[in-house]
Amino acid sequence: MIIGVTGRIAAGKETLTYFFRKKGFVYLETSKLLSEELSKQGIEITRWNQQNLGDELRKKYGPHILMQKLLEKIEPNKNYIIDSIRNAEEVYFLRKNVKNFFLIAVDADQKVRFERILKRNKPTDPKKWEEFLRVDNRDFFDEKNPYGQQVKKCMELADFKIDNTNLNESFKKIEEIWDKIKNFAD
Repeated sequence: MIIGVTGRIAAGKETLTYFFRKKGFVYLETSKLLSEELSKQGIEITRWNQQNLGDELRKKYGPHILMQKLLEKIEPNKNYIIDSIRNAEEVYFLRKNVKNFFLIAVDADQKVRFERILKRNKPTDPKKWEEFLRVDNRDFFDEKNPYGQQVKKCMELADFKIDNTNLNESFKKIEEIWDKIKNFAD
């Protein structure tokens, strides 16, 4: 089984994946793929550069390329959680190529998400409100670029949705989702 996670920046995707990692799911992240490639090219690892590289790879090799690369890492008889799906074609590719694939969308209030960014202080995160808005808007839906960020479309395609503004409520919702899908585990 593969569970994909989509959602806006700092919505709590990593918190969600932690729940599944405790259940034995192997954790894969698209940002790690992109960061590794940026490092090889000697390019600074920032969210903006990760977005640019993802767009470039999708345009050059097809919008499904990041998921294809992740599927190449998959071993039989294991369950995986993929963080973070950002283009609708990635969802379609996984649905076509994975027998038991489920997509969970995670979102939270914009101000809550910015506060989380400041608190977690990842090197790739924006540090100022204006920069956050620019990255958040591009990430949500880059309407000028079919190879770009389409979190909005991915969220619309999700099998399950979680509002992660309140963590306690979110954990209850994750448990409910797990109860619905765990019977599909190989």
